[in-house]
Amino acid sequence: MKLTTRLACLLALSTLAVGVSPAFSNPLRSSQSEFTDITVISNNIELNRAKNLARQAAENTNGGLGEYRAEASMHGASAESPFVDNGDGTWTFTFQGYKPGSSVYTVETVVTVSQHGRITVNYNGRIRSSSRF
Repeated sequence: MKLTTRLACLLALSTLAVGVSPAFSNPLRSSQSEFTDITVISNNIELNRAKNLARQAAENTNGGLGEYRAEASMHGASAESPFVDNGDGTWTFTFQGYKPGSSVYTVETVVTVSQHGRITVNYNGRIRSSSRF
């Protein structure tokens, strides 16, 4: 390859490498937008933790995993779990469970969890007819 062709190729590649910069490819974000994104992520993490604590409280209350399994929604995405945001930094989860090997739900559990991890089992017993199910 001739020297001028090599220089032309090198110049073209250098221009491409310098011209593609993350600063130019990402739109500018306002500090408010970044704060909102951080808040949403933080709330999702807290809600997921609360969901897991509620499920674990039900598992413990009902004799452990050898005796009890919570419904599938308590294992999935936290936003799809059966909860109510109480507006005071707590969430209340109302869900059903069953004995391993069975497909019939027999237990209803209501658990309230605070953002700080305080857990209260409000109800654990037979499925009530006034339940959301």
